[in-house]
Amino acid sequence: MSLVPFDDRDGWIWLDGQFVPWREAKVHVLTHGLHYASSVFEGERMYGGEIFKLTEHTERLFKSAEILDFEIPYTVAEIDEACKATAAKNGLSDCYVRPIAWRGSEMIGVSAQQTKIHVAIAVWDWPSYFDPALKAKGIRLTWAKYNRPDPKTAPVAAKAAGLYMICTISKHAAEKDGYTDAMMLDYRGYVAEATGANVFFVKDGVLHTPKPDCFLDGITRRTVIEIAKGQGVEVVERHIEKEELAGFSECFIVGTAAEVTPVAEIGEFTFTPGKLSLGLMDAYAALVRREEVVPA
Repeated sequence: MSLVPFDDRDGWIWLDGQFVPWREAKVHVLTHGLHYASSVFEGERMYGGEIFKLTEHTERLFKSAEILDFEIPYTVAEIDEACKATAAKNGLSDCYVRPIAWRGSEMIGVSAQQTKIHVAIAVWDWPSYFDPALKAKGIRLTWAKYNRPDPKTAPVAAKAAGLYMICTISKHAAEKDGYTDAMMLDYRGYVAEATGANVFFVKDGVLHTPKPDCFLDGITRRTVIEIAKGQGVEVVERHIEKEELAGFSECFIVGTAAEVTPVAEIGEFTFTPGKLSLGLMDAYAALVRREEVVPA
C-alpha cells in the first residue's frame, strides 16, 4: 500500500480563521511549536455528521493551552463551529478531526512570550484504528521502555505535543518487535496507559482501570465508565501493580482513535476478549453512532 503524505492531499484546512487549500497550510521551520513543543491538540471523531463530545474536546484544548501558558485567540463556540465547518467544507460526515494550537515564529528562544498563537483544524477519512479482525481476537502489546512522568516534572494534565515523544518511541519499538502497541507504566511503576489510549481490566465481572493522576483522564475513558455503570457494572479506579495483570481475565484499551479495542496480550500476560469487553465495544459503537443498543 502506497503512503499518501499528509502534506500532499486534496481538501481544505481551517487555519487562523479561514480555509486554505490543504497543500498551502504551512508553518515556518523556525516555529516555536516545532522546536520547543509549545503545542496542544485534540483528536476527535465525527460519526454520521456529528462530532462526538465536541465541546468537551474543545474545552480540553483550551485547558491544555492554559496549562502551557498561552491563550487561544478564539472562543470555545468558535472552535466548535470551525470543526463542524471544516468537515462540511471537505464533504465528510464520518472522519477524524484534529484541532491544534501552537506558538508561532516571532521568537525562537525558550522565552517566547511575544509569539502569535496559531490554530488549525484538519479532518480526514480514517476508518478503524486497528484492523476489525484483529480487534475481535484482541491486539498484542509489549511493555514500553519509558514511563509516564511525575506530575512534578511535566504538565501531565495537558494534551500537549511534547508528552507524546516517548509514546512514538515506544510504539515504534513495539511495532518493530511484532506488537501492535506498548503499555506504559507510570513513574511509580504502576500500570498507566497504552501509547495513545487508556486501559481497562476485568476480574470477576468488575472493571478495574488505573487512576489517572499522572496521565490524561480520557474522554473515551470517562464515556466507557458511564456506559459500564449504566449497565450495572462495578468500576474501580485505582493504582494497579504490574503483577496483578496475571489475575485479570479480560483487557481492553479505549481512546478516540482506538474506540474500544480488546487486548489479548501485554508482555507476559494474556487475556481473552469476553462478554464484558466485547459488549462495551458494541455499546460504545452504538452510542457514538446514535444507534439503539439491543440488550444481550
